[in-house]
Amino acid sequence: MNKGKGGRKGPANSNSKSKSTRNTRGGKNQIIGTSRTGKPVTKKQYIKRKKNESSSTSDDTKGIRLNKYIANSGICSRREADVFIAAGSVFVNDKPVTEMGYRVQPDDHVKFDGQSITPRRNEYYLLNKPKGFITANKGDKASKTVDDLMRNASGYHLHHVGKLNRTGLGLMIFTTDIKMANKLNNPNLKLKRLYQVTLERSLKHADLLKIREGLIIDGQEIHVNDINYIENGRSNEIGIELSINKESIVKEIFESLDYSVSSMDVVMIHGLTKKDLPRGHYRKLTQQEVINLQMLS
Repeated sequence: MNKGKGGRKGPANSNSKSKSTRNTRGGKNQIIGTSRTGKPVTKKQYIKRKKNESSSTSDDTKGIRLNKYIANSGICSRREADVFIAAGSVFVNDKPVTEMGYRVQPDDHVKFDGQSITPRRNEYYLLNKPKGFITANKGDKASKTVDDLMRNASGYHLHHVGKLNRTGLGLMIFTTDIKMANKLNNPNLKLKRLYQVTLERSLKHADLLKIREGLIIDGQEIHVNDINYIENGRSNEIGIELSINKESIVKEIFESLDYSVSSMDVVMIHGLTKKDLPRGHYRKLTQQEVINLQMLS
């Protein structure tokens, strides 16, 4: 073998290559990498290894978590679902499941309180509420509720956004999407609403200006987006727009100036109006309307 300067051996034969870097042409025998031990791996070996890894994946990493499955069925939130699971109210394939991390597989049959449930696409509705119906809290018993008006809208439980009392009129949002309902019901969310209010007596112009400039109610400064007399209406008919997510705020504003509210009608919620929606009727929200609500922060 030739020796280079200083007696060192010359380069090895250029046709000789390390096994770990050899790239033999020929499809299945092509070396594309190394194994965990550092040995060369052919394409055929690599594919076989990946198949084995895939087949050895535990089933508990597949499927959907049980609490999410229940929430997606529109029954309750994930946190509430955990309580029901722990209480033994949930059955999978006719067996009670109390394991929090349990994952539901595609062919599993899930029952909640004896009723079969399945996840579904979320639904969103707009109701034009009439007088005489109340927004009942969970567990309340009443003869006429807004839930009665929405009974035929969906096969799933609907969550309402905001509250209107028995004399309250106007728009309410209903959805199977509990995450959206909780977001829209958050007191800190600036959800714009336009109210048409009728007072028992005429609103003085000076008091209208006071409301427009801002009031202090229970130590909190209250600002409205806009307030004015209804066009072609009487001086006791007022339009008032707020981004305060509090059901009693309109009544509190006028009562702070010694006015009583005879009626209140929600005529707009974040761009949603009563157009072509008769009193007592509901409609589905369009995809764009849902997107507009989802973008609220």
